[in-house]
Amino acid sequence: MKNQLLLILAVAAVVLMPACNKAGSGDGYGRLVVNVTDAPFPMDLIESATVTITKVELRRAGDGIDDGNPFIVVSEEPQTFNLLDLRNGVVAELLDIEIPEGKYDLVRLYVDEAGVKVKEGGDYKLKIPSGPQTGIKIFIRPALTVADGLTSELLLDFDLSRSFLLQGNPFTPAGIRGFIFKPVIRAVNNSTAGRIEGVVTDTALVKLPNAAVWLRQDTVISTAFTDSLGKYAIIGVPAGTYSLHATKEGYDTVTYESIKVVEANRLVRNFKLTPKR
Repeated sequence: MKNQLLLILAVAAVVLMPACNKAGSGDGYGRLVVNVTDAPFPMDLIESATVTITKVELRRAGDGIDDGNPFIVVSEEPQTFNLLDLRNGVVAELLDIEIPEGKYDLVRLYVDEAGVKVKEGGDYKLKIPSGPQTGIKIFIRPALTVADGLTSELLLDFDLSRSFLLQGNPFTPAGIRGFIFKPVIRAVNNSTAGRIEGVVTDTALVKLPNAAVWLRQDTVISTAFTDSLGKYAIIGVPAGTYSLHATKEGYDTVTYESIKVVEANRLVRNFKLTPKR
């Protein structure tokens, strides 16, 4: 699960960029950056999980006036991303472009190819349901405002664990039969988003890799898995109140209730997991 899209897709393990930067053209155009990230894929057997985006469109927010086709094309340059490279706050740049000022409430991605490569196994090319023809529609809530002379950022978060569905059981003689691609993507207006990060250890303060961390607000918003140093990061979190959970096989689940995420701010929450007896 990795990515960042800006109408830029950029990869960077850094804190959020400022919501607005001066561009100063004065000609009614603002700059849009789209970043892509992903919710981590918890499978040590997977070497790569790739998607190829061939076109990106944005839709102007409705104002009650029927203007025919409200979509504008912002990119038609094919780009391939390995989502496994985009974990724990790492993003990749999709595009950086000037577009007419205004509000935009939907992004449409045209995905031409998707594939999974299994370690010491085969390559699987996946069917894209309507991806190359009608595109994948992702609503932007709240709508993204592009202002004259300013830079806005949009983050596209691919949830890898839910987008690539494993068919079969790798631990049986029959093995993996393939994968189904059902993209689960959220679009985040970075001007209204924050970041959560921390470290997961056991009660002896031993850092735990591959621990699952997830953010919930009625439903699961985003997921992450710790790296080899026990670190996790969930970026592009809309401002609001959530519960945050962490667990690992053989350990109890630890929960933080009513944690508050503030836009353009970083929240640190560390976990200590107790081994089950």
